[in-house]
Amino acid sequence: MKKLFVITFISITLISSSFSQTTTNAEGSKYEFQKVAHLDATPVLSQGITGTCWSFSALSFFESEMIRKGNDNPPTLSQMYVVRKSYEGKAEKYIRMDGKINFAQGGAFHDIPWVFRNYGIVPNEVYSGLNYGLERHNHQELYKGLSGYIEGILKYVDNKGNQPLSSSWKAGFSGILDAYLGEDPATFTFNGKKYTPKSYAEETGLDMDDYVSLTSFNHFDEYKECKLAIQDNWAWGSSYNVSLEDLQKAAEYALENGYTVAWGADVSEKGFNFRKALAIVPEDESTIDVSGTDNENFSDAGADKKSNAFLTPVKEKNITEELRQEQYDNKTTTDDHGMHITGLYKEKNGTKFFLVKNSWGTGNMCDGYLYVSESYFKLKTINIYLHKDALPKELKKKLNL
Repeated sequence: MKKLFVITFISITLISSSFSQTTTNAEGSKYEFQKVAHLDATPVLSQGITGTCWSFSALSFFESEMIRKGNDNPPTLSQMYVVRKSYEGKAEKYIRMDGKINFAQGGAFHDIPWVFRNYGIVPNEVYSGLNYGLERHNHQELYKGLSGYIEGILKYVDNKGNQPLSSSWKAGFSGILDAYLGEDPATFTFNGKKYTPKSYAEETGLDMDDYVSLTSFNHFDEYKECKLAIQDNWAWGSSYNVSLEDLQKAAEYALENGYTVAWGADVSEKGFNFRKALAIVPEDESTIDVSGTDNENFSDAGADKKSNAFLTPVKEKNITEELRQEQYDNKTTTDDHGMHITGLYKEKNGTKFFLVKNSWGTGNMCDGYLYVSESYFKLKTINIYLHKDALPKELKKKLNL
């Protein structure tokens, strides 16, 4: 997932109470959303000019898990510690694969368990990743430096063993990360207690084996594990392939039973409008005028989209498994962005909408959140990530969990 870092100091209590029983998405909107379920989350952040939505959204999800498990005031976990360790993993695999895999800013929800298990985690207060004189994240120079370095190392090797790699290339790579993000913290003190990243990971109370990824595509066997063929799945993480009906039910059931959901999706669509805090699939998409373009990392509101459909409810397309598969196969559905689903609402006409926490700052009427219709969710979801206990019993049985 490819996808500005300004902390908004709002308490979790305020985040919950800012969404009343009935809300709307934008000034002058006739949409009326009634709360079905609304769960706590840490403050909305901005990922800056980076492609690190996957780290922001997944860690937001895990912070909500800490709240669910009894920590009423969890710290913000370090997005850039996860980014740093993931870059190290990507670089090693890129060299091993002779450059035949993706080396980019993007990642997947699976990256967080990979980092937790192999290295641990640290609070954002300990490792902000802002070691280059800016107040918000901007990885344009960092990424060019890392990618240029790794390509140079790869070109040095002739793949015949005549020019073996030295033992120093990883230290050189880490040196770039040190310069931009800060030195890798071997130990640190937080709230008066000394930790290593691994001991702090234990302190969070999170067990990475408790979480699963679900997807729904016809080219995989149903209710079996599969590996999503997306560029940013560099760690080759697995998902369970389920029916589209079960994918929708799983997300709704989780929210209704106190569990939030990490959401990977396509956001480069006419109907995805962060400024109006709405994502829909109008039956007639020609009513939406688009000006400008999205940036390559999908790290801000992007193209400007105007239509009465964002202010007045309209009929949406009927989403079938066949239509979903067709758009995935013809590349009109792409893996763009990671977000965090924290609520379930129902519009007065009966349509269900997910309340989604984004990582583009608080620049809309919903303070950085948006409402995503069930049709948009069905058509444009790549995968969801959630606790195994958040799944309906029938689905757990189908998956042998």
